[in-house]
Amino acid sequence: MSYLDKLLDGVDVQWKYLEDVIQSLKTGLNPRKNFILNTDDAEGYYVTVREIQKGKIVFLDKTDRVNSKALAIINNRSTLDVDDILFSGTGTVGRIAVIESKPLNWNIKEGVYVIKPRHNTINARYLSHLLNSQNIVDEYRKKIVGSPVVSLPMKDLKKLQIPIPCPENPKKSLKIQQKIVAILDSFTELTAELTAELTARKTQYSYYREKLYYFDEKEVQHLPMGDENNGKFIRGGGLQKKDFTESGVGCIHYGQVYTYYGTYTDKTKSFVSKEFAKKARMAKYGDLVIATTSENDEDVCKAVAWLGHEDIAVSSDACFYRHNLNPKYVTYFFQTEQFQKQKRQFITGTKVRRVNADDLAKIKIPVPSKEEQERIVSILDKFDILTTSISEGLPKEIALRKQQYEYYRDLLLTFKQQNV
Repeated sequence: MSYLDKLLDGVDVQWKYLEDVIQSLKTGLNPRKNFILNTDDAEGYYVTVREIQKGKIVFLDKTDRVNSKALAIINNRSTLDVDDILFSGTGTVGRIAVIESKPLNWNIKEGVYVIKPRHNTINARYLSHLLNSQNIVDEYRKKIVGSPVVSLPMKDLKKLQIPIPCPENPKKSLKIQQKIVAILDSFTELTAELTAELTARKTQYSYYREKLYYFDEKEVQHLPMGDENNGKFIRGGGLQKKDFTESGVGCIHYGQVYTYYGTYTDKTKSFVSKEFAKKARMAKYGDLVIATTSENDEDVCKAVAWLGHEDIAVSSDACFYRHNLNPKYVTYFFQTEQFQKQKRQFITGTKVRRVNADDLAKIKIPVPSKEEQERIVSILDKFDILTTSISEGLPKEIALRKQQYEYYRDLLLTFKQQNV
């Protein structure tokens, strides 16, 4: 706080309504009868809450598209400029992005708000950091309405109180704001650099994983996973979440395989009683626990190698693979495109996607020597730690930098509250 005091240099901080420090607050246009989305000639983007990610506008494969006629209609409703702030006011309330370059072929949907700051009063990035700060977030959350779809009414957002240092001297005020922005942006830039590094390493990881599992079939056998020389698939039992206990025998529920666990584990998140375990289907050290049911194709058949020394219970909608291979070698294989391509032909169901154990047994896996399996595992372990570990790798570093940013953001943007 002494640093903040030094930064302010004795000037007063006044709280003003958001509507008094911005030019306007508008929202986008809902299609309804105004235009049609995703026509054959649609080349522009129609940005929703979904595309506001980590302070940026991210165009996705599933982003809706609009043609030039529709874009002109939307532009008449809400024009966008550099340094405008996008704020998600409906659904996931509070996602924020600052527009960094003039939007030429996109605009926003109803429910996304565009805030145009008064540039002679408030710095756009200062305002964006403020809208992310804990004190401000706590205030606007009190005004959120609706169920199940929630929203923050624009009239309430306009009445949000914003601290402005030295408002009677706009030039000095903006200078102070810029100093705060420079400090906070240094953290967000570092996080962005680390995130880009993580993306690059994941791409590299994927490349080498595919390369390491490619073997000439004349040199290395490719056997069905259910071959007697490889192993067998055993269906899980009737374990449900209601069977969980605070302690006892470890267990893995199928949903946890793709929501909680990574490539391998020696500890379970959940437990069942010893009595329940006596009648459960139990996986042993080295078995792969596989989720055979999911709502999407990507997660179905996600696997985790069990490397704990105690047997664990496995739920239904999952199976476990008992085998003669290196456990990590097999679970890394499940992440390859070679496996995924074979898996896709066996997926059934519409809303719920499934692959049964009998079909899994038909998928072929290259079976090199034990030494080669260990060599592959040692390489992929290094990539796995670097790209996924929350205790040693880049994800941990990114999380620490985010915590650091949040700490200094709330420190630098916590001013004594005054009534407007």
